[in-house]
Amino acid sequence: MIVYNSMGFIEIYDTTLRDGTQAEDISLTLEDKLLITERLDAFGIHFIEGGMPGSNPKDAEYFRQIKTMKLKTAVIAAFGSTHRPGVRAEDDNNLRALVEAGTPCVTIFGKTWDFHVKHALGIENDENLRIIHDSFKFLKSNVGRVFFDAEHFFQGYINNPGYAIECLKAAVDGGADCLVLCDTNGGCLPEQIHKITAEVIRAVVAPIGIHAHNDSDCAVANSLEAVRAGAIAVQGTINGIGERCGNANLCSIIPNLQLKMGYRCLAGSADLTQLRDVSRYVTEIANMPHFKRQPYVGDSAFAHKGGMHVSAIIKHSSTYEHIEPALVGNSQRILLSDLAGKSTLQRKAEELGIDMGKKSKAKKILDMLKDLENQGYQFEGAEASFELMIKKETGQYKKAFEFLGFQLMTQKSCSESASTNTAIIKLILPDGEVVHTAAEGNGPVNALDNALRKALERYYPALKDVSLHDYKVRVLSGGAGTSSGVRVLIESGDHSSRWGTVGVSPNVIEASWHALVDSIEYKLHKDKLIDDK
Repeated sequence: MIVYNSMGFIEIYDTTLRDGTQAEDISLTLEDKLLITERLDAFGIHFIEGGMPGSNPKDAEYFRQIKTMKLKTAVIAAFGSTHRPGVRAEDDNNLRALVEAGTPCVTIFGKTWDFHVKHALGIENDENLRIIHDSFKFLKSNVGRVFFDAEHFFQGYINNPGYAIECLKAAVDGGADCLVLCDTNGGCLPEQIHKITAEVIRAVVAPIGIHAHNDSDCAVANSLEAVRAGAIAVQGTINGIGERCGNANLCSIIPNLQLKMGYRCLAGSADLTQLRDVSRYVTEIANMPHFKRQPYVGDSAFAHKGGMHVSAIIKHSSTYEHIEPALVGNSQRILLSDLAGKSTLQRKAEELGIDMGKKSKAKKILDMLKDLENQGYQFEGAEASFELMIKKETGQYKKAFEFLGFQLMTQKSCSESASTNTAIIKLILPDGEVVHTAAEGNGPVNALDNALRKALERYYPALKDVSLHDYKVRVLSGGAGTSSGVRVLIESGDHSSRWGTVGVSPNVIEASWHALVDSIEYKLHKDKLIDDK
């Protein structure tokens, strides 16, 4: 591990609530923004950019309500732009809205690339310098801290370094407390960022920050290089959400700074082990799927599939893990597939609390696993089905009911807009009662699910807590057309956990049935409800 500065402290400026909401498919309500603010504050983020008070009623209301919240560490920042050409700073509606927001910090962006000054603003370079200076002079007389987001700075510096530096100096002369160099187009490479940041630090006497976008997939690396060159503040978003390809991902930047570069970058007694929870909290609030391959915080970040890898990490986790997963609130996972070896299987059984007994039994289960995967089963996302399979082979499985049969009926007439689906199920409960039930659903699988629950819930009331979270069908080979085999993956959950089950068959209904039954039986085994009967 290389430690660049064991005594350094980097300020983290989160712009999830503003820059992050510019991402495609992301929309946060006022309540969402307030909840995320509380979570980021509890995590130890220094600055939280709440939005643009002059742009829309929701952001204006956010700044009114945030004043009533008792935050522990975070400083709330309002965001806007330099004043409009032809309008004095004190008369500019945008700047006045920033002051009226009443935040202890304000960040404004301004042009530092002469190409934008000419073609976007349509003004002379000197006028842009006056706009920057006067905007900061007005804000500094009304706000405690003011930051300058130097928009398109790196492109501006590459094309006209002298003018880009003049823009920074105009902000400093106006009262800017921190100069944030922005790779707005996200196209710079780490070497460029390091070189230019170092040159700026030599040319301008002011604290320097970095704001990177991810269009070349270098936003995290660019942010770290800016810090290595001397920047003391980093802007980014949780999970890297943002416009186009996103912003610099704080879920990678923060652990890299603290665990690998020796900096402190969370306020107070903040705990880095909260990182994964923060990541998932934001995705849940934003109604986004969790990106499982995200470094540090993703489900796959410390997941191991290959038998040789698993064998090695059992001996020492650092053989295939760059940090201890617990440092960021994550955990090691062993995946099951046809690549698994005996070590993988044994480790997974231990995790599940299952004694596989003799080595010959493990060999038999391993061979069965590989045969099933060859048939199209996939246990990586269906560990509940795998656990039931092991219990059956080791004599630890208890039957929840005896299945006798089901019948499905789908009806549709030309006068009806939707079809009706009815499932009839017959089974025997553990007490010997034969149950014959029928239920409707908005599809054949939903009808089966409803009928199965109807039959079992009287005997197993806890099944009322189980809900279906996801249902996926994968055609295993398209060569046979509509007679191709399919794999059905179902994700279910209750108030405390989630689990995945799988079914495979040439018949999508039968595959769905196997996955549904596994889901129900796993719940009963998990809560030891069968043992209690």
